Amino acid sequence: MQLTEFFERIGLTSDPSPGVVLVGALVLSLCVYVVSDRIGRLIVRRTTTDLDDIVLDGVRLPISGTVLLVGIWYAASKSALATGLEFALEGLLATVAVVGWTIGLARTSSRLLDWAVQHRDRYPTIVTNRTLPVFDLGAKVFLWGGTAYFLLVAWGVDVSAWVTSAGILGVAIGFASQDTLANLVSGVFILADAPYELGDWVVLDSGERGAVVEIGMRTTRLRTRDDVVVVLPNKVMAGARIMNQSKGGDLGVRTRFKVQLPYGIELPAVQAALVATVASVPDVLPQPEPRIRLRALGASGLEHELLFWVRDPALVGVVTHLVGCAVYQRLRTDGVNVPYPQLAVHLTPGEPPAS
Repeated sequence: MQLTEFFERIGLTSDPSPGVVLVGALVLSLCVYVVSDRIGRLIVRRTTTDLDDIVLDGVRLPISGTVLLVGIWYAASKSALATGLEFALEGLLATVAVVGWTIGLARTSSRLLDWAVQHRDRYPTIVTNRTLPVFDLGAKVFLWGGTAYFLLVAWGVDVSAWVTSAGILGVAIGFASQDTLANLVSGVFILADAPYELGDWVVLDSGERGAVVEIGMRTTRLRTRDDVVVVLPNKVMAGARIMNQSKGGDLGVRTRFKVQLPYGIELPAVQAALVATVASVPDVLPQPEPRIRLRALGASGLEHELLFWVRDPALVGVVTHLVGCAVYQRLRTDGVNVPYPQLAVHLTPGEPPAS
């Protein structure tokens, strides 16, 4: 039996009426929703990741809704509608479809970004708690920008001239704001890579040292020991060699203090005395223990370096000052003279110069 004869026996023709199309579209839309909900969930539950569950939840309703909207459009095309009414109906259906897909994709993108943050230990990405708002906003801007474009096309608006103008304007703005865009991009990668965080003490290769008080999309601000705020563009921070003194682990910050000892002294005894002196200074960590190293046999004396650890990087300057005072006092008490460069001038008698 042919399909046409089957339709005729049940009272339908091969060219169904608009009402039949609407009913069929509604039934098919419900079937798609139910099948994707029941069978789709059975399939995605077999996987070990939640990504397919998130995608299925986001596109299930837009797909079934699109099936219904296509059926309505097909039924309208079979009806004798006025040209203006048919155009308005097509634009309305396209608007509903585009907005529905945009809402579904926006929710899906937000859930995917949240998933990426929650599973960052298993799947390292640049999406973190701090960069999540940036990526979420970027995804929504992209989706709603595409929505505006397709809505204009659906209502018959010629957007080619707008796109050309926008492209030229975008190129002009890009050239005019190269540094700003570079700082914005660098800010995103700084937030993602996290070479430093708020409160960290950092030292730049240019010499600036301070605590990070703000990480913005365009600049990073450091508060120095002079209680002034240094504003640095993120492009500079992204390309700089940064020493983060707050990320050294549980040992604190190792600090160095140079001292010269004279030749001819009982070196082990003096070294032990200096180590004990440093260990008695407040805020010097007992573990690891302070130590002393002979670095060079200098022109004026034995060049040593005292090594000790400080818990808080903010106290390095103060503790170094206290260590210097304590070392000087100990050397003075023990009668050890700190050598310093001296210049000896030798005069030899000779004949006076000729007049």
